[in-house]
Amino acid sequence: MVDLLDRARSAVGDRAELPGMSLLEHLQELRKRLVYSLLSIGVGFFVAYGFHQRIAAFMIAPITKALNAHHLNAQLVYLNPMDPFNFFLKIGLFGGIIAASPFILYQVWLFIAPGLYQNEKRYLIPFMSATVGLFLLGAFFGYRFVYPGALEFLIGYGSQFKPMVTIGEYTELFLTVILGLGIVFELPILVFFLALFGIVNSRWLWKNIRYAILIIFIIAGIITPTPDPLSMCLFATPMLLLYLISIGVAHMVHPDARNRRKKANLEA
Repeated sequence: MVDLLDRARSAVGDRAELPGMSLLEHLQELRKRLVYSLLSIGVGFFVAYGFHQRIAAFMIAPITKALNAHHLNAQLVYLNPMDPFNFFLKIGLFGGIIAASPFILYQVWLFIAPGLYQNEKRYLIPFMSATVGLFLLGAFFGYRFVYPGALEFLIGYGSQFKPMVTIGEYTELFLTVILGLGIVFELPILVFFLALFGIVNSRWLWKNIRYAILIIFIIAGIITPTPDPLSMCLFATPMLLLYLISIGVAHMVHPDARNRRKKANLEA
């Protein structure tokens, strides 16, 4: 941990040598990027809300299928008159965030771009493509495999009781699993920036893989909606694969690795 902090300080010191902006200019730039991002979310909200019925049917499909499989009433209930209205608002909000995510990521890139070297700015398109693609892949993995299995286990486990699933609780569970896996799948992007700035490298990641495995299973245990070990392993397996991919990413973009490849090309 001390070594990691030293590397972070060194990376910050190296970046400080780049021609940049003052603190006030950074704050103004941050405010501008936040305003643009919020405006894009607002536009995305109205677009997504226009399709709220279709999105709602997409969200409810897994619980409907699971309840029908056990010959139970598949209609969700609500306890507060405001619950349906809040449900559709959440659909619009999260749908808007996902729809606006490419533009938001572009604003993030524009904010950090002044701290990058010229040759590092070529990663813009790979960064945006990989970030959106990995999030959608994680969300699809959760929706297609993890979430249906979790619902089947939970409903089957409580088969001696009559379920009364509210739309509020169902929405919270749905977003926890789908968004949680979408964010977890962004691990290579995080490692990409840490390696790009020279904070971590592939050797350090491989050396500490045992601790990474422990942390991954702890995270999997937290975000897994069911208590069984099988579901936790189902969550942890793609996270372990992503960590191994991240080691390869770190090897490709770490400054030391790039310098070695450049030196080898010059000698050849």
